[in-house]
Amino acid sequence: MSEKPITAKSSIGQWLKHPEGGRILREMLAQAGQTEKALAPAKLFSLERVAGMSNGMLTAEMVADMVARANGGAVPAAGEGDEDDAAAAAIAAPFEERITPGRFAGRTVIVTGAGSGIGRATASRIVREGGRVIGVDVSAERLEALAAEHPGADIVAVVGDITAQDDVDAIVRAAGGRIDGLANIAGITDDMTPLHEVGDAVWQRVFAVNVEGTMRLSRAVLPIMLAAGSGSIVNTSSEAGLRGSAAGVAYTASKHAVIGITKSSAFMYAGSGIRVNAVAPGGVATNIGATFASEFAAERLQGAMANIPSVAEAAQLAASITFLLSDDGTNVTGAVLASDGGWSAV
Repeated sequence: MSEKPITAKSSIGQWLKHPEGGRILREMLAQAGQTEKALAPAKLFSLERVAGMSNGMLTAEMVADMVARANGGAVPAAGEGDEDDAAAAAIAAPFEERITPGRFAGRTVIVTGAGSGIGRATASRIVREGGRVIGVDVSAERLEALAAEHPGADIVAVVGDITAQDDVDAIVRAAGGRIDGLANIAGITDDMTPLHEVGDAVWQRVFAVNVEGTMRLSRAVLPIMLAAGSGSIVNTSSEAGLRGSAAGVAYTASKHAVIGITKSSAFMYAGSGIRVNAVAPGGVATNIGATFASEFAAERLQGAMANIPSVAEAAQLAASITFLLSDDGTNVTGAVLASDGGWSAV
C-alpha cells in the first residue's frame, strides 16, 4: 500500500498508479473483457465522477467498497489523499449547463432515445428551456423516470421502435400536428468486428436502428415541416462517421450513412425553411456499451482509443444538439458538428 491513501476523489490515473487501487481496477476491467486502455479517455476524471457517468453500472456502494479495499480496509478522512489530484480536477471539472429560458417556448421537438444518455439529456434541456418534448424510447420505465425528473413539464412519452413503421406513425400522431424539431439520437453500437468477421445479424440490426430508423422518422416528419415552412432536424453521427478507427465496420458504415442522409437532406430542403445538421460525438458516457468480439479488431482499435480525448458527459452533447435545433443555429444547415473534445483534430 502507498504512503498516501487513495479516495473516490482521486483520478483514474492515480488509481491505476496505486498498487492496490490499480489491481482492483484492472480486475474489474478484465471481468468485462477490457484492459486499462479503455480508461484512457477518463484518466483525469475522479473515480466518483466516473461512477456518476456510468448510468448505475458503478454505484456509490461499489465505490466505497473499492476505496476501503484499496486502503487495507481503512476509510480515509475527508480530504485526505486528494491533494495530488487538484490539477487534474481543475482540468476535468464537470460541465455546468447554462439554461436559456424560453429558447424552445411554443416548440414541439421529437427526441428519440429519450430514456437515457444523450437523448435523455437533450429532452431534459428542451423542457427546461420551455419546449414540449415527444420523448421516444423502447423502454417505458426509462421514459417514466425522465418524466418523474421534470414534474409538470410537457413531456409526451411514446414507447416505440423507430425501425417499425407503425411505431413511427404513432410518434408523429403523438405530436398532434406540430413538429418544430426532430433529434434523431437513438442508436446502437456494434461488436467491434472488422469486415471479414462481421455477422449478418449485427450488420442488419445496426443499420436498421442507426440508418433506417433515422430515415423513417425523418421521412415521416418532413411533410409537416414542409407545410409549416420551417423545422430543424439534428441527426446523430459519430467520430466513426468521420474516420475508420473508432468502431467496427457496421457502426462505422452506419454513421457514415447518417452523414450522407444529413447532407442530401440539407441540400434538398435548403429553400424550404428546414435545416438539417448532424453532431458527431466522440467518447460519451452513456448506457451504450461496446464489446470486442474480435481479437483482431481489439489489437488495432484499443491502441488508437488510448489517445482519444476525455469522454464527455451527455449534457455536453445535449448542448451541441439543442444549439442546432434552436434558432441559435440559424444559417447552419448541412453541417457535421464534431462535438468530440478535439478528437477530430488528432
